[in-house]
Amino acid sequence: MSGRRVTATLVGQYEHALEARNRLFIPARFREHLAARRAVLTLGLDGCLFLYPETAWGTLTARLRQQADSTPDMRAFVRVFFSHAFPVELDRQGRILIPQTLLGLAGIRREAVIIGVNDRVEIWGRERWAAYRRRAQGTYMTTAKRLAVNI
Repeated sequence: MSGRRVTATLVGQYEHALEARNRLFIPARFREHLAARRAVLTLGLDGCLFLYPETAWGTLTARLRQQADSTPDMRAFVRVFFSHAFPVELDRQGRILIPQTLLGLAGIRREAVIIGVNDRVEIWGRERWAAYRRRAQGTYMTTAKRLAVNI
């Protein structure tokens, strides 16, 4: 080992019900990546929410800052992305509070699917995740071949 710190990748899928007051349990494997139990929750892509550990959020915002005013589309994206961002803290039970606005935008009613996607956690409404997964499954192998990934 070279002494470099290797950042673990967020992977896996879990299902949890939304609790009272819009609280959602974050699995222990994902909580390990949340320094000081803090993260940033925002509107994601494809109908889900993105939950970024503070370090990943910092990296992303630095990249966005470089391009924020480059085109009208980029300005619009940055405005929407940041206007829906909320700092969150995990409570003692490992739950976060999800604002009602974000629940509505992500179609999360009662059941949520929480997945690890490299440097972030995605939170999906169960029905929306099932529909998305069915669509994505159709291109999974062709995309893997295009990326030259042996699975």
